[in-house]
Amino acid sequence: MKRILHATKFAAEKHSQQRRKNADATPYINHPIEVAEHLARVGNVSDEDVLIAALLHDTIEDTKTTFDEIESLFGSRVAKIVMECTDDKSLEKAERKRLQILNAPKKSAEAKCVKIADKTCNLASIIVDPPSGWNVQRQQDYFAWAEQVIQGLLGVNEPLDYYVLETLARGNAKLRKMT
Repeated sequence: MKRILHATKFAAEKHSQQRRKNADATPYINHPIEVAEHLARVGNVSDEDVLIAALLHDTIEDTKTTFDEIESLFGSRVAKIVMECTDDKSLEKAERKRLQILNAPKKSAEAKCVKIADKTCNLASIIVDPPSGWNVQRQQDYFAWAEQVIQGLLGVNEPLDYYVLETLARGNAKLRKMT
């Protein structure tokens, strides 16, 4: 429990200046907390390292946090899961998206759970409060791409699988009505 609270505080500090892209520009830290909570509530995940990795899943990608920093504070298992969930920002966006699809099936079971929870939370956010400036086509494009990534993540945690597929279906139905 202490490690989870430490990771929450660490993530909050690292993401303190970041905001979500929705109309209200909500604090970014809400997202990693939501991902970890989703894993625990929906996926019944109780593995402390996986929950900590969920809290930290965007720190290397979106802040100046390093692998070594996470490893020294939270251990090599957490750091490895976080790295599996991290896009290489030195690559073009289209290449990063292509690699997410390609690499999804190759991830560890733990990283698959974090990624599927991350995608579920992102999809749910788009359904209720899409990023500012995202028209229906952009939302549909995101859903189509996310579905390809998700296909490579399925099969590790049945409740997470069910929920993400339900979220995809709900979002796709809403987007079809908007066109």
